[in-house]
Amino acid sequence: MHHRPAAPLRGTLATLLALAFSAGPALAQSDKLSDLEAKIDALDSQLKDLKRQQEQVKAAAPAEGQAVTGGATPGSFRLPGSRTSVTLGGYAKLDAIYSSRSAGVAQQGDQFLFPSQIPVGAAAGANEREQVTLHARQSRFFFRTSTPSAWGEVTSLVEGDFFGADGNESVSNSHALRLRHAYGSVGNLSGGQFWTNFLNEAAYAETLDFGGPVGQIFVRQAQVRWTQPFAGGDWSVSAENPESVVALPGSATLFRADDDKLPDFTARVRFNTGVGRYSLQALIRNIRADSAAAPAVAAQKSGGAIGIAGIVPTFGQDDFRFNVNAGNVIGRYQELGFFADGIVNTAGEIELADVVSGYAAYRHFWAPGLRSSLVVSAARAKNPTGSFGGLNRRSESAHLNLIWSPDPKVNLGAEYIHAKRVVEDDRSGSLNRLQLSAQYSF
Repeated sequence: MHHRPAAPLRGTLATLLALAFSAGPALAQSDKLSDLEAKIDALDSQLKDLKRQQEQVKAAAPAEGQAVTGGATPGSFRLPGSRTSVTLGGYAKLDAIYSSRSAGVAQQGDQFLFPSQIPVGAAAGANEREQVTLHARQSRFFFRTSTPSAWGEVTSLVEGDFFGADGNESVSNSHALRLRHAYGSVGNLSGGQFWTNFLNEAAYAETLDFGGPVGQIFVRQAQVRWTQPFAGGDWSVSAENPESVVALPGSATLFRADDDKLPDFTARVRFNTGVGRYSLQALIRNIRADSAAAPAVAAQKSGGAIGIAGIVPTFGQDDFRFNVNAGNVIGRYQELGFFADGIVNTAGEIELADVVSGYAAYRHFWAPGLRSSLVVSAARAKNPTGSFGGLNRRSESAHLNLIWSPDPKVNLGAEYIHAKRVVEDDRSGSLNRLQLSAQYSF
């Protein structure tokens, strides 16, 4: 059974329905406004959420001035909160070497060409032939910095490799880290340990062998240097660490003096021309001895040397490189100290030996990334009359290689090396070597 609403309620419903029908258009407009307000509220909520997310990202990010960014020099990054650009680099290198005879003292002569360690004489080294060595000691790393200043760029370089103290080859091959360079500059003034100013390292021949041609100058040492650029080149002068290495009477063992009184002085000028890049360099040294076999009154003498080096473009990417040196104080500056700086005679006086050395290298590109270098080199000393028979008198070497770079940061190659050593009494020895190398830079 259905019940009808009471009369008062029926009247009220009728009134409301009448009002609804009469206010229809107004209510429809009100609904549209409500929808618009809802959409505005939704957009406002989305904007608030987006702002909140941005604030969270900003809070998680480094504060201004603390982010790592790209540096001012290629491949560098800038230290947070500073103006310093830092570059990290280096390479890992494997050398696999086969030698016709051992030329090693404390291992290193079997790991790169060390001309003073080539055995001389008919029977020398006869029990150590056909030796194989693999090592990664040439691997190195460096970091370089650059910071602008009112005095010019402040730069620094620190570099090391693993030709320090020998490790144990039977277990871990844990060779010690060795300092190569620790050098800085501001404007024209520089100081620290770097290549001697008495060479042009840019003109070095490309070899897989770490030692390189026997006729090259090869010294890194502490120094202070002034470099002055000019149109097309620069000139530089330096005062460098002295170290007199002398031969005592009746011995081929070189004695290192500890009381040098003056630094070694150098000067160099480098210039670019339309037919190559060249340098001229000069060296002045005071050679001393503090041995009981050399009275102090006579145990010092000064002398000098000059050198010229260059890189001459030839055909395509090919180039010719050379270096020639002459003087009476080249001594330990010669490749790995092949000659003595001075020879003490039986009267306790120092005599200096005239030395001539150099190399010539031609590099040919067979294809992009594939190249060869042929390097011939020699060094000769005119030792004083009566010098001990075991003193080095001359050395010669030749390098021929093939190097492939499938990527700019990879070098894979093979190199044949022939070297010869002759001492004062005419005894000689030679070495033939094949080296395979793989180098990966970063």
